[in-house]
Amino acid sequence: MNHEHIQPNEDSRPDHEGARPDDAHAPTASTTPTAPTAPITVGRPVGAGGRRVTIRGRSAGIAHSDADVVEFLRRAGLPDAWEYLDDPHWVEWQDGRPRTYDTTPPGHGDHGEVIG
Repeated sequence: MNHEHIQPNEDSRPDHEGARPDDAHAPTASTTPTAPTAPITVGRPVGAGGRRVTIRGRSAGIAHSDADVVEFLRRAGLPDAWEYLDDPHWVEWQDGRPRTYDTTPPGHGDHGEVIG
């Protein structure tokens, strides 16, 4: 896999003083995306558990834990990525709760039976 340097999108990240980029660097109306997106997307949980991870639009694999996501990011050139998992400029969690990899409802077993 070609390892590219991963950075959050410039459009969604404030500069070092907390302000948005000045107008000289702002994208034109024709190049402005409808909504800034994070470079890392963690898809919705799937039936058997796990979530598809994409990095800059390329599939990195299925994650079954935060450790899996961090490993995919390490392989793509972003070491020590734990701190980025909760940063929406870096990671977009689609559907479901962030950092949750199972579709089993609380109080139910692996096959849907009620526990308790």
